[in-house]
Amino acid sequence: MRALEIGHIVAGPTAGLLLSDMGFEVIKIERPGSGDIARSLTGSSAGAFPFYNRGKKSVTVDLKSEEGRRIFMRLVSTSSVIIDNLGYGAMDSLGLSYEKISEANPKIVYLSIRGYGDGPYERRKSLDYPIEVHSGLAYMTGLTGRPMRVGASIVDMGAAMFGVLNVMNALADAEKTGRGRKISVGLFETAMFFVGQHIATYQITGQELRPINEEGFAWGIYDFFKTKDLKDVFVAVTTDEQWKHFCVEFDLDVQDKYPTNRIRYENRPTLIPYLQSVFGRYSEKDLLSKLEKANISYATLNRPWDLIGDIHASRKMVKESYASSELYVPVPPLANFKKGDPPALGGDSEEILREVGYSREEIMDLHKRGII
Repeated sequence: MRALEIGHIVAGPTAGLLLSDMGFEVIKIERPGSGDIARSLTGSSAGAFPFYNRGKKSVTVDLKSEEGRRIFMRLVSTSSVIIDNLGYGAMDSLGLSYEKISEANPKIVYLSIRGYGDGPYERRKSLDYPIEVHSGLAYMTGLTGRPMRVGASIVDMGAAMFGVLNVMNALADAEKTGRGRKISVGLFETAMFFVGQHIATYQITGQELRPINEEGFAWGIYDFFKTKDLKDVFVAVTTDEQWKHFCVEFDLDVQDKYPTNRIRYENRPTLIPYLQSVFGRYSEKDLLSKLEKANISYATLNRPWDLIGDIHASRKMVKESYASSELYVPVPPLANFKKGDPPALGGDSEEILREVGYSREEIMDLHKRGII
């Protein structure tokens, strides 16, 4: 099946990437001359375009022109899904509303990803971080008086995932009914779902929560420890049975002193420094070996790029070519994924337009006039 992606930066392209890896032919509809905003991002966002657009095709179309809209409608007739994250009403203002599109293709499923879903705020423009602020996610992630952004565009990506779940459900319905539908997914609704347990906890306890990194967690041993070679290792002992194995492996004489998680949690000010004195005698390699033997959850603190050399993570990456470089990028945890490089801007325009009935001469004329 074919999906048209009128997306930029993260949310729309993530939805397109997931559909592509699920077997769809995904065609990015991009603005002639500039394309997806992510193509020009630099610095800490320089990897956005190659990561979110692997394995897609690119067709440039000026949707503000009458001829460009005609091209788009021809593509609509051959497609199953449209993804749009341009903002509220952007496609309607171009004369490309869902109603008009569905007249041409009644089975089309239209996914609109916006700052806010249907409701009082639906027209409000927003982005990942403002949504984190509004939803309380930034409050829970940060410190008192210092809200912080999550270290990835998690709200954008989460909204895309929920969008794709809705798309697959709508496509199944369309096979039965012959009618597609429009789906609206909001970043705000996504983030609100992510903090749902905190909303519930407040109502149960009647007490305000501190940010999660100050409130602490439910377990007595759930913390970072410094090794002899100055590596930071996170250790989590979450059951009383694990605690027994943990004490035996490290030959600790405090098993009976802290037998339950509640007691361990209440005595963290004493227990954590004691464990640090023990772990500080081990190198990272030796500590991890003993934790593995005791079947205890652990992780060495990594930076994202450290995963390139990780023996497990490297098996979950594919190599692609981008800007004269070979990049290794993670694939989503799906049963299948599609290999392929990010598309050159408009690199597939001729192929796709020929497929929907344009001659080579017509395509050359459209190019000269800046329509594609």
